[in-house]
Amino acid sequence: VRKWGWHFISLLDYIEYKVIIFEKRFKHDSGNCALLSVDGSDFRVGIGKGRAKSVRRWISHKYKKPALRYELALCIKSGNLCWIHGPFPAGSYPDITIFRSALRQQLDKYELVEADDGYRGEPTKCLIPKLCNLFDSDEMKEDRQRARSRQETVNKRMKQFHILRNTFRSDIEKHSYAFRAIAVLVQLSIRRNEPLFEVEYDDLGDDI
Repeated sequence: VRKWGWHFISLLDYIEYKVIIFEKRFKHDSGNCALLSVDGSDFRVGIGKGRAKSVRRWISHKYKKPALRYELALCIKSGNLCWIHGPFPAGSYPDITIFRSALRQQLDKYELVEADDGYRGEPTKCLIPKLCNLFDSDEMKEDRQRARSRQETVNKRMKQFHILRNTFRSDIEKHSYAFRAIAVLVQLSIRRNEPLFEVEYDDLGDDI
């Protein structure tokens, strides 16, 4: 059974590029500066004796245990999962470092992302509460919060699967395959029959 389980996972991982599509962030685009919301998510893992000497670099601040961190980005307008990146040792790669390693370079010149305060340090690319709350109306603050909160909804859907909800005990090199396969399943469910809750979002005219 385990053999066929990993075979199925590898097949789902193979079709990732057909399901999680970065250009889909433009779906329903109305000219906003920010097309994506982004956040990191930690998944607990067991680490072998060979990594025990460097255990601190794996420790998640959320779980206080070893974990891998992935970056996920959702289209604000459609709710589609458009980007995944990772894994990284959770203790040594904060969200902003992961963002700078790839996604930042993929954005259009004047494009921004909606993010939490863990992404401070990139004011020309990341719209974060600490900055935006100084200027936003109460309505816009709520809209931004709803956009960011959908990240947690996707995290919960990912962790409905036993292999990601519990500590991963298989070869740590296989974790990415499992994560990506489940990300494909979650995106297919969003697209077909379980869309995320809608977000009214219009950042036109922002002077951030």
